[in-house]
Amino acid sequence: MDIEKLTIGEAREIAGLFGGAAAKKECPFEIGKCYFIRCVTYHLTGRLVAVKGDFLVLDRAAWIADTGDRLSDALKKKAFGEVEPFTAPVIVGMGAVVDATEIDFFEESQK
Repeated sequence: MDIEKLTIGEAREIAGLFGGAAAKKECPFEIGKCYFIRCVTYHLTGRLVAVKGDFLVLDRAAWIADTGDRLSDALKKKAFGEVEPFTAPVIVGMGAVVDATEIDFFEESQK
């Protein structure tokens, strides 16, 4: 095989075999949506503004120190007990994410 004569398609196929740029990860998060995210040791809310590699970038994020109720009840009531807003965007490693759910009460949860 003459490497100098490979087509772009052939090069992409070979790169994909080794996890190169041709192998893309699928991400279930959508830019612009608001999420409640449970991480290994804490909870966050925020609007997703970017996915960079294995990191989520949340704007107007907050640490949810206390949900105030059982989690399912807090989500139904659309309110949390103790909310600590960040002053700048937050970067979260996807490896720390346990689970996440889209929320439709983002503005109310920041109060």
